[in-house]
Amino acid sequence: MSIFSIATSGLSAASLRANVAASNIANVRTTGPLPASDGSSKSGSGGSSSTGSTYPAAYSPLRVDQVAQASGSTPEGTVATVSAVSPSYTAQSDPSAPFANQDGLIAAPNVDLADQFVQMATAKYTFMANAKVIKAYSETEKSLLDITT
Repeated sequence: MSIFSIATSGLSAASLRANVAASNIANVRTTGPLPASDGSSKSGSGGSSSTGSTYPAAYSPLRVDQVAQASGSTPEGTVATVSAVSPSYTAQSDPSAPFANQDGLIAAPNVDLADQFVQMATAKYTFMANAKVIKAYSETEKSLLDITT
C-alpha cells in the first residue's frame, strides 16, 4: 500500500471521528423515557399512558474505534468503525418531562462533553497531519519527476 493510501485512510478516520463527535455534541440534550426492563418505554405519569402516546427514545451516543492495519510488516493504513456507547443512557431527574417515570426520572444520552471535545481536537490534528503527509508525498514525487526528466 502506498504512502498516499495510508494517509487517505487516516483522513477518512479523522473525518468519521469528527462527524461522530459532532453528532454526540448536537444530541447531548435529546432525552427520552427510561427503557423498561423488557425493552419498551415506560409510560410517563402526566396522562401519557391514558392517551397511549409514545415518546422517542433518548439519543444513543456513538464512538469511533480505530485500529491500524498491517500485512505482515507492511503498514496498510487505519480502519475506523462506529459502534454504540454502552450504556447508552443515564437516568436523570426531570419530573417536569412529560415522559418522566413515577420517580421523575428520564433517560439522558451517556455523552461526556469533555471527551467529545477531545475527540474533535484529535480529529482536527490527525486530519492536518495526514494532509501534510499527502502534500509532502506529492512534492517529493514531483521533485523526483523533475530530476529524471
